[in-house]
Amino acid sequence: MKAYVLIKIRAGEVKDVVRQLRQIDGVLEAHMTFGPYDAVAVVEAPDVSRIGVITATAIQPIPGVEQTLTCLAVDV
Repeated sequence: MKAYVLIKIRAGEVKDVVRQLRQIDGVLEAHMTFGPYDAVAVVEAPDVSRIGVITATAIQPIPGVEQTLTCLAVDV
């Protein structure tokens, strides 16, 4: 299962947060973005529960992360 985690980050900390995101097991990619969110992380895990664990225990605690929005990818 794959998800896109959109992340709002405190000003001045985007590069550091993206660097840390890229170190997390399960994060395939992490990029700075322009728009309402400052970064996006592509997360892959065996199930939605594990995606939730990665978001709650590895992404949200990163210093500078203010808010996340997890969008599950669905193949049709």
